[in-house]
Amino acid sequence: RLSTASCCRSTYWLAPTHHLAMPTLQRLSRAAPKIRDAPQRLGHQLRWRSTNSVPFYGAPRPEVAGSPPSGPLSPLQRAGVAVHSAATALSDPTRADAVAALGEVTGHVALCGIYDRMMQDPVGQRILRDRPTVDSSAIDLESLLVPKDNEKTTFGNVYASFMKEHEFHPDDRDEVRFISDPELAYIMLRYRQCHDFWHALTGLPPTVLGELALKWLEVIQTGLPIAALSATVGPLRLSPNEREVLSTVYFPWAIRVGKNASFLLNVYYEEEFDTCIHELRDKLGVEPAPSLEITTSS
Repeated sequence: RLSTASCCRSTYWLAPTHHLAMPTLQRLSRAAPKIRDAPQRLGHQLRWRSTNSVPFYGAPRPEVAGSPPSGPLSPLQRAGVAVHSAATALSDPTRADAVAALGEVTGHVALCGIYDRMMQDPVGQRILRDRPTVDSSAIDLESLLVPKDNEKTTFGNVYASFMKEHEFHPDDRDEVRFISDPELAYIMLRYRQCHDFWHALTGLPPTVLGELALKWLEVIQTGLPIAALSATVGPLRLSPNEREVLSTVYFPWAIRVGKNASFLLNVYYEEEFDTCIHELRDKLGVEPAPSLEITTSS
């Protein structure tokens, strides 16, 4: 029996982050006339490649000293964890343990909305029933690297190549510590564990710019406050050229894909490993992320 149903019936999926995301959405939407021609304009004026390979908000990191203790929280404790985790995450974005804790204590309404959307979809219902986990007991990266068909590249090939290239591991994602409802706790875990699937699906690299582009897609798809915080604060770490690329190329891309694609948490990715990557993108309505190689012109 799914115990979350009573709390989720009237939730709007974007409501929890509306106040965080909309100022940036409105500011960037005013640039719409020049956004349409941005890739061509950038191609003539700039040639740039990001060399910053440090992942931002979503990279797996071990828990470190100073992390809040795990377990059920009172309202006062929840507020304390939120303030402590926010301060830690803003001062050191590589502290994924703090980012994870902040996401858990601020995400209840958005998680209820995700639950509703999953319960309205047959595949989403099956995911909630089966509760697949992304770890080394369920996923063998070496076997996924082996081509299944000489004529096609599968989603599994792309995912395993991404993980191997960046030395990531399926077991790296943090466990959920501060969500007592088992259904909502699983949805948060699934959201985290799908992050690398989404990198493979979209073609985004785990650089600061690539992570921010993916976070904007997550904002539109999930409405999670932690995704909105990452997407709005993260650009402070970018150079002026990177910020222009984000606002004129990747932000419009994230809006298009976020609105037009299938709900990405209703995809049973483990059953799609043998699917051609191009066929899967077409089926889900996922436009690959723009690939730019731009450096400042003299």
